Amino acid sequence: MSQFVIHGGKPLSGEITASGNKNAILPMIAATLLTDEEVVLENVPGIRDVGSMLEILAYLGADISREDDRLSVRAANLSRSEIPFELCERLRTSFLLVAPLLHRMGRAKLHPPGGDQIGRRRLDSHFYGLRGLGAEMQAGELDFCLDGRFHGTTLFFDEPSVTATEHILTAAVVAEGTTTLLNVASEPHVQDLARMLMSMGARIEGVGTDTLSIEGVDRLHGTRHRVVSDHIEVGSFLALAAATGGGITVHDTVRAHYWMTHRVFERFGIDIDLQSDRIVLPGGQVPRIRADVGGVTPRVDDGPWPQFPTDMMSPMLVLATQSVGSALFFEKMFESRMYFVDPLIQMGANIIVCDPHRVVVTGRTTLHGQTMRSPDIRAGMALIIAALCATKRPSVVQNAEILDRGYDRLEQKLQALGADIVRE
Repeated sequence: MSQFVIHGGKPLSGEITASGNKNAILPMIAATLLTDEEVVLENVPGIRDVGSMLEILAYLGADISREDDRLSVRAANLSRSEIPFELCERLRTSFLLVAPLLHRMGRAKLHPPGGDQIGRRRLDSHFYGLRGLGAEMQAGELDFCLDGRFHGTTLFFDEPSVTATEHILTAAVVAEGTTTLLNVASEPHVQDLARMLMSMGARIEGVGTDTLSIEGVDRLHGTRHRVVSDHIEVGSFLALAAATGGGITVHDTVRAHYWMTHRVFERFGIDIDLQSDRIVLPGGQVPRIRADVGGVTPRVDDGPWPQFPTDMMSPMLVLATQSVGSALFFEKMFESRMYFVDPLIQMGANIIVCDPHRVVVTGRTTLHGQTMRSPDIRAGMALIIAALCATKRPSVVQNAEILDRGYDRLEQKLQALGADIVRE
C-alpha cells in the first residue's frame, strides 16, 4: 500500500493536458471482444482499471499490445467464457464483458463485480436488457447463455444507468433486427463508445439523446479510435486550481462537455473560459458562493447528463470549504458518497451533515493537515485537493492505489502545477 504525503497552502498554477476518459475506455475494452479483428485505441489513460480489464481479456484469450497511450486488442481466439472471482472483484466494469462473451461464445459466467463503495449500484437494468435481447440467466448466479444471436426489441430503462446503457448497446449492435433503447444515458463517454462501435460497422441513431435506435449487423470489424478526454478529470483540476487560488489551462477538452460545470463554477464566483479545445481558469480569483434570488442558500445537486456529474460532487464540495458563503450539496444518485466529509470536518471544515444525501458547507475555512484514507476514487481526489489547501502541517492520504484507478499520472500532473506531493 502506498500513500501521498502533501505539503499544502500555496496556489497551484500551470498547464496540463487532459487524459483519455476513464468511463469511456473501460466499456471500449469490453467492446473489442465483439470482433475477431484488431481494434486499436489511442489516448488510453494509464490507470489501474485499464490494467485490470486487460488482465481479464488476456485470461479470456485475447492478444494485447500496449505502448504509451496506444492499445491494440485482437480477440481472434477466445478460449474461455468464465471469469474468476479474483478478476471480477477488482472493478465494476468486469460485468460489461457479459454481452460480448455471449455474442462470441454463447455463454458468460462471472462473479459479483467490485468498484467504489459509494452506495448500492444496481445491476437490474443489465439483467432486464440482456433478458429482453434473448439471453437466459441461471437463477441466483451470474451465469448467462445465449442460443444463437441476440434479437432486437424495444427496452425502456427505469433509470438512465450509464453502465447499463453501454452494456446493452454492445449487445444491440450485433442483435438480429432493430432495437430501440428508451430512457438511456447520454454522457460523453456513452456517446464516445457509440462512435467507436459505429466505426466498427454498427448502425446507431440518436447518439447524444435519451433514445437510441440500433439496426443490428451480422458482424463488426476492427477499427482505430481515439478516446475522448475525461471531463471528470478536467473538472477535478479546475476545482483544485480554484480552491488553492491558482490558475490553470487544460488542453484537449471538448467545449460541449462543460456547460453545466461552467454554470456551477459561476455559482461559486469563478470565471472559466471555455474554448474549443482548452479551458482557462485565470488565477487570483477568490471563490464567493452566490446566493439564489432572495438570499436563499444555493443548491448544488447532481443528475443524469446533461446535469452536473455525480463524480464532480466531491471535488466541488472541497472548493466550497474555500469559498465565502454557504451552499447545500444534494447527492441524489448514491447514498454513501457524502460519507467522506468526516475527514474534512476534522481538518477544520464547517460542514453540517443533514442526512446521507445532503450536507451544508459554509466557508471560507482554514484547513489543517490530517492523515486520511481515500474511500473511493472521487472522494480520494477531493481529499487530495483539501490537503493541497491545508496549512500548518503536512497531510497524508492513504490508499493511494484507489486514485490510480481513475487518475492518470496524478502526482506528476500535480507536481507540474507546483504541488509538493510525494508518494511513499
